[in-house]
Amino acid sequence: MEALNSVLVEILGPMGPLLVVGGLGILLILGTLPFMMKKDVDPLEKLKRSNAERTVAPVHKDRLRTAKSNKKLERYSTFLEPQNEKEMSAMRIKMLQAGYRSKDAVRYFHFAQFALGIFGLLAGVVYFLAVKAAEQPDTQTTLIYILGPGGVGYMIPKYWINKRQAERKEEITNGFPDALDMLLVCVEAGQSMDQAILRVAHEIRISFPSLADEFEMVSHEIKAGKDKASVLNDMGERCGVSDISSFVTVLVQSASFGTSVADALRVYASEMRDKRVMRAEEKANKLPTKMTLATMMLTVPPLLIILIGPSLMGITKMGEVSAQTMAEPEN
Repeated sequence: MEALNSVLVEILGPMGPLLVVGGLGILLILGTLPFMMKKDVDPLEKLKRSNAERTVAPVHKDRLRTAKSNKKLERYSTFLEPQNEKEMSAMRIKMLQAGYRSKDAVRYFHFAQFALGIFGLLAGVVYFLAVKAAEQPDTQTTLIYILGPGGVGYMIPKYWINKRQAERKEEITNGFPDALDMLLVCVEAGQSMDQAILRVAHEIRISFPSLADEFEMVSHEIKAGKDKASVLNDMGERCGVSDISSFVTVLVQSASFGTSVADALRVYASEMRDKRVMRAEEKANKLPTKMTLATMMLTVPPLLIILIGPSLMGITKMGEVSAQTMAEPEN
């Protein structure tokens, strides 16, 4: 062992044994992952699947669904999905709010985290061995260069989902007042609520595609026979915007109490217009505060140079002249 340790130190430096042990650990983890991710098929599920294949006609009946389930990822669902039902529901809602409606969106997200984390870890090891190992860094620096890229790769999918979710919410919030005005015009023109929603979805497709997708999904679900109240509540949950949730509550209460939908839309559309003006004023009031730091950094130093620079030059020249005059009598 001492001979092996000395050889590793000569080849890889003082951290050679640690790097070899870490590499062997990573290889063992990668070797055991396929066995851990492998999911045994329940015999009852096999029986149900065989019975379904016998009874169900080969006609595709799920045209309203966005995509089929990936059977390859189904085998690793135990590893790629939260086992807690509450966490799984929250993660699925987050993916819907980010615009990913596939059945395997949660599995793809966790797979991306796992794959990018492993790739970043391997890239960190390769970079450290190729560049930094010759400098003989300490343990803290070694861990930073090896584990840092893995942590960054693991966090990239989460950052991307949060960014997509925020952008989609902002797009829906900005386009909802205009869509509500168009919806009010369509309802007052004599169209039903379902027709008005579909028409507004076609009209706002170019400007606000996310909101148009939500309206089209509501229209298709209502045509499929789903309860209107549950369809609207699902829309509010998918959007994750408070204005949409309030709009859903207004429509559900209007339908349950039998009041006029046009009157409810007219009042709510006026409130949405006022709310949009208030949001614009809020952003305008925040702008001077945000510009203060940039103004100080870009304006104050040049101003000080312009005002104080000539005085400093004059003081410097006067000091040189006085020094020369004091040196002349001595000569």
